Amino acid sequence: MTLNPNLYRLTVLHRQLDDAERREVRRRGADPFRLLRLKTLKLAVKKRLATLTQRPALRPAFAL
Repeated sequence: MTLNPNLYRLTVLHRQLDDAERREVRRRGADPFRLLRLKTLKLAVKKRLATLTQRPALRPAFAL
């Protein structure tokens, strides 16, 4: 089974957003608007990942 490139790309992006959110929370004087933006982007990526994993894989039709 091969990994869908979009699935991999979105997984990496979600991890990067999660790391950025953690760094922002730890930072003194964290920007609440930046945190909100990061959380919103992370949720959008998570929803997209869910739709990609729920959709059945397209299989090529074999000619008989």
